[in-house]
Amino acid sequence: MSESKYDLGMIGLGVMGRNLVLNMADHKFSVVGFDKDMKKVDALEKEAGERDVKGARSLQEFISSLNKPRAVMMLVPAGAPVDAVIKEILPHLESGDLIIDGGNSHYVDTNRHEKELSPKGIHFLGVGISGGEKGARFGPSMMPGGAKEAYATVKPIFEAVAAKVNGDPCVTYLGPGSAGHYVKSVHNGIEYALIELISETYNIFKRGLGLSNDELHQIYKKWNEGLLESFLIEITEKIFLQPTDDAKSRLIDLIKDQAKQKGTGKWTSQDAMELQVPVPLIDLAVDMRDMTGYKKERVDAAKILKGPDAKLSEDKEKLIGKMESALYFAMITAYAQGMALLRKASDEYKYNLDPEAIARIWRGGCIIRARLLEDIRQAFTRKADLPNLMVDQKFAGDLNKRQDDVRSIIQLAVKAGIPVPGFMAALSYFDSYRSEWLPANLIQAQRDFFGSHTYERIDKEGVFHTEWGK
Repeated sequence: MSESKYDLGMIGLGVMGRNLVLNMADHKFSVVGFDKDMKKVDALEKEAGERDVKGARSLQEFISSLNKPRAVMMLVPAGAPVDAVIKEILPHLESGDLIIDGGNSHYVDTNRHEKELSPKGIHFLGVGISGGEKGARFGPSMMPGGAKEAYATVKPIFEAVAAKVNGDPCVTYLGPGSAGHYVKSVHNGIEYALIELISETYNIFKRGLGLSNDELHQIYKKWNEGLLESFLIEITEKIFLQPTDDAKSRLIDLIKDQAKQKGTGKWTSQDAMELQVPVPLIDLAVDMRDMTGYKKERVDAAKILKGPDAKLSEDKEKLIGKMESALYFAMITAYAQGMALLRKASDEYKYNLDPEAIARIWRGGCIIRARLLEDIRQAFTRKADLPNLMVDQKFAGDLNKRQDDVRSIIQLAVKAGIPVPGFMAALSYFDSYRSEWLPANLIQAQRDFFGSHTYERIDKEGVFHTEWGK
């Protein structure tokens, strides 16, 4: 084994960590990996072959193998495991060294870690990474935040391993502190929304039209060749062809309808409420994940609560066309809500985020990559301080043109008793945002009536309270 020092150390050699190490090695960077599970260390060295990769058998060996100033990256589960790794490696580090958290950590934890490490002279980067197993191996989208000078030390590595779109690496410095992890959290919130919308199109096609898996595959395949081209549509069309191991049926039909979640979508929804930014489609997507968890109650309720038979008599091709248009409409509102939240968070937390740069690095590698993101990037190129994506001239035109299709789909689904809460939330967001007047005057009157919360008037300046009913 070579005695030369290594460019970067990776702690956590699960699927993501191992694949990112191999990706770095393929781009001529030397990496040493460590995991408490020695089987994972052995697996890394075996797969690495002749690459400049070393598996360390102890933390001391791991630390001593690194060039100074040391760059240590963690890819471990968020929360307590991150805290534990930092506590364990800190005594072995020196001022000027760098710790990188590449997991899905809550931005609040990232702020805490930076605050605790800074007085010790240890730099800390919170880096959101999207793209899953394949992305880590062949090119993810990376969202780094922290001290700019700290990012500069690993910038060549990150730019080399990130996905590329038209030669541009899908990574860029986003801002100080927890900017990277916050952007990744919102990315995941948008992901929740898009997945919910796609699942609702599936519900209508399967229950409403009774389409086969082969027909569903063809629909999503065609969609992925047009304006809906995206990673999530691409994997959806492939899912419907996947057979079971015995090849007797399609796997999709045997998967329990109970969705899990790891919390990042919930964090997006929670922080949006703290910042008073409406993200109803993201909120709804989190709610529906929760609803799927009540499987037994749903089974029991289906025997008691009655509704339409979920059958649609519409022309199949016409409905598919309307659905494509409606999904495009709803996808725009999903990205619009996420970008609006990032705008407010940037001001509130002093991130100084660049929305054009965020859209640019989301175009490749990440789970929410889509053809649509190039148009989003261009929208923020035209107007960096765009208050909401929906008022960009191009997107406003798209939404205005397609709103009838969304309304039609919702009406058909409601009549058939097929739940489409995501599409409803998308349309309600659009209708609310474009409403010059909303009935909040009544809300304020009610609040003042029962709680003396006061109100403002449109005919005079000031804050008022009324003794209602007198």
